[in-house]
Amino acid sequence: MHSLVQPNAWVALRLPSGNLRVLQVIPNTTISLGKYGSFPTNLIIQRPYHLTYELQDKRANESFNRLRIVPAAELYSDILSSNVTPAASADGTPAPDVDGADDGPPTGVEYSLVDQDSGAVVATTDRTDIDASARQTLTLGEIEALKKDGTDAGRELIAKLMLSHTAIEQKTEYSLAKYKLLKTRKYIRRFSVLPLDVPLLDHWTLEEKDPSRVLDMREEMVALLGCWANVHFGGKDVCEAPTTVKIEQSEADVKMEDAQLQETSTPGRWIVIDDTGGLLVAAMAERMGILYPSEAEAGKARTKPPTTKPVASGNGDQPVSNSEGHSSQPVAQQGAVTAEGNPDVESTTQATSLQQAAHKPWRDGIAVPYAHANTITHIHANAQPNLSLLRYYDFDITNSTHTASHPLAKHLTTLSWLQLLEPELDDIYSSTPPTATTEEIYSWKTNRRSTFHKKRKRWAKTRHIIDNTRKGDFSGLVVASTMDPISIMRHTVPLLAGGAPIAIYSQSIEPLTELADCYSLARRAAWALHPPEELAGQTAAEQELWTGNDDFPLNPSLVLGASIQTSRVRKWQVLPGRTHPLMSGKGGAEGYVFTAWRVKPAEGKVEARGKLRSRKRKADDQTAT
Repeated sequence: MHSLVQPNAWVALRLPSGNLRVLQVIPNTTISLGKYGSFPTNLIIQRPYHLTYELQDKRANESFNRLRIVPAAELYSDILSSNVTPAASADGTPAPDVDGADDGPPTGVEYSLVDQDSGAVVATTDRTDIDASARQTLTLGEIEALKKDGTDAGRELIAKLMLSHTAIEQKTEYSLAKYKLLKTRKYIRRFSVLPLDVPLLDHWTLEEKDPSRVLDMREEMVALLGCWANVHFGGKDVCEAPTTVKIEQSEADVKMEDAQLQETSTPGRWIVIDDTGGLLVAAMAERMGILYPSEAEAGKARTKPPTTKPVASGNGDQPVSNSEGHSSQPVAQQGAVTAEGNPDVESTTQATSLQQAAHKPWRDGIAVPYAHANTITHIHANAQPNLSLLRYYDFDITNSTHTASHPLAKHLTTLSWLQLLEPELDDIYSSTPPTATTEEIYSWKTNRRSTFHKKRKRWAKTRHIIDNTRKGDFSGLVVASTMDPISIMRHTVPLLAGGAPIAIYSQSIEPLTELADCYSLARRAAWALHPPEELAGQTAAEQELWTGNDDFPLNPSLVLGASIQTSRVRKWQVLPGRTHPLMSGKGGAEGYVFTAWRVKPAEGKVEARGKLRSRKRKADDQTAT
């Protein structure tokens, strides 16, 4: 996670009301906060997160509000200044004048509401209840005028509201603090810039967007899935060694040498079935350290190359501006220095680049850019994976060219259930890659040559993803889907390595109960005593691929420790004598998590070794002594 607000990054603005505004910080634009005002985005770019800004009054001949960073002492002055009276405001709001307390409305006078037809008394009350709404002497028109004036970032309006309240002295300490907090949230012009991490994105989707889009999966459920699946950094990729380039002067050709692979002890590779729009994939990528690109790569990807326009100058030279906005040497001077320094170096470099461009081998087009460790393999049921929430982290699964520098471009692979179970039915996998000689490729036009390389790349990527996934040996399985978990486990458990954890999320408990029953102790005992007849003569590897029957939907010997759990974080109001859970919590599905571990059944008959001594004989020996 970056510590500074980057250009074109997605951030969340927390308003005084507590609502969140998720938006993209596009440079040289204006962000509008409705009734609070507007400000240029350049004022928050390259500034730290978690700062609170205050929109100042508009200056003359300016259509936007400038920002002021609110210091922490001013934000928490009410808490720090315990010696100040409760009626005093931290923003300079003066305490109400209690000398005129006797000038309030009279009490003890009873009023009755009588029906004109029957003469019966309908209701009886006193003067205080009737004039409750009149305790605020400011009229609605005056309040609206102060809001339009908008001076002092709303603090002046809050001060006048508290001064104009005739019964402010009758409020308790808690009631006065609550009244001031409500008015501050309503009229103060402040906001905080927060990083859009996975917990905040989940909270925003649940509270202000569509909860069903993420299957009502709360923050604690996302954390449970990551913990029980043991999702962590899976080690450095063995293919991150730079590819060497050798130039043979005799043939003037370029030959690529692949980096030598070194086997790692435990490469982290996880399978994920995600029907939450990419929220689960983002949470796993954040744990594995591949969700956020580095600040250097993010700056290169987000910043377009500067375009310099001709600027007239006295000597005819034009300044060149780099990406940081600094001015460097004029163009003419740079050319003179290069030409006068070493002209042979320049000509040699140009000749080498032309030779590389003209004689680049076409077989480079089938190079696979995916990593071999610390990867996520996403299995989906559609023609294209639904990972739309990853766009908030500058990754678009449908546009690989735009996000080529993102870490997920090398560490996230996707394939459909059809490609996993029946790869021969996939058109790309079963087709033959196009081939052509080097002379034919060089004779084609640019568009045809580009199409040729794209087809070969697509074929190579598809073959690589499907073959590596079917090879198995994954480190864990994480599921958050509406599909039947029994059908998911039937085809994914054989792909896991021994000891791999399994974590499955479901909105209701019934599907997980059926799944846990398939791995119960009774089914394992029945499997050991009376295995299915169709498995007679099959090896352990063949038994793992067994599709099940009515008595045994799944092979119960492949999974141990099956359990179901749930968790919900509840907010509490903690006050003296009034401590209770908040009743305004959001409902929705409770959510449950199924956890288990993949095991490798032992082949052959298991026999106990050692001396077995009964308890009765041991007791007799102790009695004799």
